[in-house]
Amino acid sequence: MNWDYIVYLLGSVVALACGIVVHESAHALAAYLLGDRTAKARGRVSLNPLKHIDPFGTVLLPILMIAAGGPVFAFAKPVPVYLNNLKHPKRDEMLVALAGPVSNVILACAGALLLRAAAQNASLLAGSIGVAATGQLATFLMTFMSINLSLAFFNLIPLPPLDGSSILVPFLRGDALRTYYRIQRYSMPILIVVLYLLPSILHIDLIGMYFDVTLYPILNALVDFALGW
Repeated sequence: MNWDYIVYLLGSVVALACGIVVHESAHALAAYLLGDRTAKARGRVSLNPLKHIDPFGTVLLPILMIAAGGPVFAFAKPVPVYLNNLKHPKRDEMLVALAGPVSNVILACAGALLLRAAAQNASLLAGSIGVAATGQLATFLMTFMSINLSLAFFNLIPLPPLDGSSILVPFLRGDALRTYYRIQRYSMPILIVVLYLLPSILHIDLIGMYFDVTLYPILNALVDFALGW
């Protein structure tokens, strides 16, 4: 294992941890602003990773997925939200759910701004921290942008425990809602099939197709902005 890969891996872990912590804090802050103090009372409006880390979902699961050689995703401890405490429960449930993905998009944009500043001052940075470190900084910021956009759009998939589930439900009625609730019971097996079995057996990458029309166009636009292309 070479040094560059180790640096890249450590940078990915830092970017993922940062994205998850801000994502969960955004949920908690949105719930608090909309009338539910539960998450704030439990210390979830915080940038302290220890307040959000789930031993399985944040640590063990990503390690197992890396070992399996497939897509990697992680989750933190769920943010407790009591809908009856919200001012407008149906509307505010959707806003609380959206707060997490939106926070990751904002982080990705912040990464693009930092990368633009680094690109415009590349010679100054190279002189102060070295050419290699400047390249590693640029690589980290690119990874930071990609991971945060991945967190945003992956969480918008309408299957629990992902945020897209809470965003979709308020729009469903009658038979459509009942059918959706039946599908929800199989959400984890569905995710496993979509993430692993379909790509490996049938060579159908639904997540890749989804990212092709959501994540990558935005990431490319941010990179073009950052590098002045």
